[in-house]
Amino acid sequence: MKRKLALTVWGMLMVFCVQAQEYTMEDCVNELDLDRAVIKDSGYQYWFIGKDFLDGRTLKMSVVMPGKSTHPPHHHLEDEMFYILEGRAEFYLDGKTIVAGPHTSLYCPSMSKHGLKNVGKQELKYLVIKKYQKE
Repeated sequence: MKRKLALTVWGMLMVFCVQAQEYTMEDCVNELDLDRAVIKDSGYQYWFIGKDFLDGRTLKMSVVMPGKSTHPPHHHLEDEMFYILEGRAEFYLDGKTIVAGPHTSLYCPSMSKHGLKNVGKQELKYLVIKKYQKE
């Protein structure tokens, strides 16, 4: 019995080791480089961790100019989190709104209609944390 259990555990470890991706320090550290920012009509976005780096988990910074939003309220299968770094955001979630400022986290459950708009007089900077579905 112990031998069978040991072989099972060893087999599971081997599968994990074979599937594990190796990363270098250069892969794991991403300093903001505005030359690689994605320019939008509303401001810009910077992908610290893109869709292809991990298993769909991402970290993006969005910067939105006063009075603008990156897109109208929308919904999608994945849940999503925002963390406001600077500025004031109007957060829309399923027909309700609040205004939130720096050091505030906002959660959007799966299939909820949600959006952010810059309602301040300075840039709105926030992080977007999301795990995309595999295509």
